[in-house]
Amino acid sequence: MQRLNWGLIGGGEGSQIGPAHRLGALADGHFALAAAALDADPARGRDYGARLGIAPGRAYGDWREMLAGERGRDDRPELVTVATPNSTHFEITKAFLEAGFHVLCEKPMTMTVEEGEEIVRIAQAMERICAVNYCYSAYPMVREMRHMVASGTLGRLRLIVASFSHGHHGDAAQADNPRVRWRYDPAMAGISGQFADCGIHALHMASFIAGDEVERLSADFASTIASRALEDDAMVNFRLSNGTVGRLWTSSVAIGRQHGFDIQVFGETGGMRWASEQPGQVMYTPLGGRTQIIEKGEAGLSEDATRLSRVAIAHPEGFPMAVANIYVDLAAAIRGERTGALPLAGDGLRSMAAVHAAVASAGQQGAWVDARPPMFR
Repeated sequence: MQRLNWGLIGGGEGSQIGPAHRLGALADGHFALAAAALDADPARGRDYGARLGIAPGRAYGDWREMLAGERGRDDRPELVTVATPNSTHFEITKAFLEAGFHVLCEKPMTMTVEEGEEIVRIAQAMERICAVNYCYSAYPMVREMRHMVASGTLGRLRLIVASFSHGHHGDAAQADNPRVRWRYDPAMAGISGQFADCGIHALHMASFIAGDEVERLSADFASTIASRALEDDAMVNFRLSNGTVGRLWTSSVAIGRQHGFDIQVFGETGGMRWASEQPGQVMYTPLGGRTQIIEKGEAGLSEDATRLSRVAIAHPEGFPMAVANIYVDLAAAIRGERTGALPLAGDGLRSMAAVHAAVASAGQQGAWVDARPPMFR
C-alpha cells in the first residue's frame, strides 16, 4: 500500500491536539507527513518540522507559504489538516479546497453559518473531501451503537441524553490564564464558549448515532465566572427531525468531572449508554431484560466496529486511535474505496447553525428556534 502524502497546519510543539493528529494520521501506514506549517512563530514552526523529519524546504513558516510551495508539486499532499485556532479555520480551509486539496478541519469548521455554507459549496464544486474532526464518532463502540440503532435493535428512538462536562476551567483565579481565557474571548472563540467547544461534539454524536438531524432547539447559557464574556455552562434541549427528544448539558466548571463525555440512547425496545472514559464498552439493556456489557473486540459486532478495532478484547484503544479511525476512513475515501461514516462539511455546517441557534435561544430566555442552516431547510 502506497502512503498518501499529508500536510499539517498548526498542531505545533506543545499543542494539545497536534500529537493526536500526528499519531492518528501515521498509525496505520496510510499517510506520511510531507509538509507542515506548525506554529504561529515561523522560526519555531520550521525548527519543529525539521525535528519531526520533514524534508528541508517543506517545513514552512505559515500556511500561505505552504500553499504557495506545495500547490504545484507532483508530490504535494493529498490531504491537509487544519489544526489552528478557531478564527482561522474558514480562511485556511477555503484556500486549500480551492487549490484542489482534500481537507480535514478541526471543529468548529467556521465561525459563521454563511462561511459554513460557502465551504460546503466549494467542496462540492471542487469535488474535494472536506471532513471535520468529530473524532468521538470514530470510536468502534460508537459505530456499534449507530449500527444497533440503524438495525432496529432499540426500536423507534424516544430520547437521547448527552453530556460533555469537565471542571478544568472552574478555578476563577485561573480565568486570565491565556490557555483558558481565549476560549471565552469572542475575538478568538466566536459567539459561543463551552457549547461551541465541547457541546457540539455531544450534539453531533446524538445526530450521528440516531442517523438523524437536529431540527430545533432551546438553550440556557450561563457565565458562572463573571469575567467571562462567553458561557462556561449550557443546557440545550433539542428535537431531531423525526421527533426524538434530546437533552444536552455541557460545562467547563463541573469540578470533579475529568472528561465527562457520555451519551444515553433510549428507544421503544431498549436503551444503551457509552462513556468516553470507558470507550471500549456499551451498556445495553433490552426491554424487560438484564443490562449487558458489549465489549470492543468481541465476536458478532458490526463490520464498522470490527474494522476499526486494532487490538484484542479488553485492551483499550484511546483518543489518538479514534482520531486514527478518521484518517483510516479519509484514506479510503481519497482512494475511492468507501466513504464510511465520515463527518463532512455538511456536519460542520449543521453544528455552526446549532451554535448560532443556541446563542439566539439563550438570548430569548430559552425560546425554541430553528437549528437548521438555511441551505438545508
